Amino acid sequence: MTAILIDTITQEIEINASASRVFTALTTPDECVRWWGIGGRFQSTRMECDLRPGGKWIVRGTRAGGGEFTVRGEYREVDRPRLLSFTWLPDWHGDATESLVRFELSEANGVTTLRLTHSGLTGEHARMHHLGWPEILGKLREFVETH
Repeated sequence: MTAILIDTITQEIEINASASRVFTALTTPDECVRWWGIGGRFQSTRMECDLRPGGKWIVRGTRAGGGEFTVRGEYREVDRPRLLSFTWLPDWHGDATESLVRFELSEANGVTTLRLTHSGLTGEHARMHHLGWPEILGKLREFVETH
């Protein structure tokens, strides 16, 4: 299910794994670069993070055609394994403004429900995240359920 408000995207998925396992895939640099990408569009190649409130994170990668990209931010909330929130500032839009990404995880019977909320989006290109997040979360689910 995906919902789009004026400046907010919400997406909810179920993953057949523990919340701890999903949280690890979201926050471990070596794992994150293995699933954060969409074939033919972009692929993450390096992640660095200081996983604590106020800590910085950065993801670097390549776009289709070989160009590079960077997304960076700061962790706002880190409550393993149930909550992760951070600011989001991509470099692929010259007029991009900082927004907020929040992952809420709840587990029941070995299945984790992950709820993503991406808020503070501005401009039409920022709202295009509603196309990317479902694919990215699908890649996360596929990675966690097979590794």
